[in-house]
Amino acid sequence: MQLKPLILIAAIGLGPQSVLAAGGNESMVPAPTPTTKECKNGKIWSEKKNRCVKPENASLDDDLRYDAVREYAYAGQFDSAQAILATMTDQSDDRVLTYWGFTHRKMGNVDLGIQFYQRAIAENPDNLLVRSYMGQAHVEAGETYLAWVQLQEIRTRGGGGDWPEASLASAIKTGTTYNY
Repeated sequence: MQLKPLILIAAIGLGPQSVLAAGGNESMVPAPTPTTKECKNGKIWSEKKNRCVKPENASLDDDLRYDAVREYAYAGQFDSAQAILATMTDQSDDRVLTYWGFTHRKMGNVDLGIQFYQRAIAENPDNLLVRSYMGQAHVEAGETYLAWVQLQEIRTRGGGGDWPEASLASAIKTGTTYNY
């Protein structure tokens, strides 16, 4: 069952909100680095080697890979983000699952994206970013009530006032979702 958007907006008490870009646990848009300015095909800039390297390079740790995934995803280079995700050590990590879901959703594989989001939530029910992204997927599908359920979960889990809440609340209100 879907609630009418105006009723839903009144129910969640939305007011004007300013939304910051985010990804992962960050509250800022990832600044372009040599990874997205100079590297291609999912390669990552290595400060040690002063050049682009393949993401499976042993000198890169998963945190650096994750930052590159965020940067590529924000830049809309989803194939490159997925190439890096494939090299992550722990494929059951909720951050990895979140970005598998995000990239699949943005590439048009919404059902597969939601499956990854559900797996990420199973791994970490307090992952507010994945709840926001899943809610935004529901907004895109016209499933406003399901988006609202995720918004309530975000708030219940202490995410009031943070980017995941603000971006999902805005998406519910406006129908516009975010590419980061």
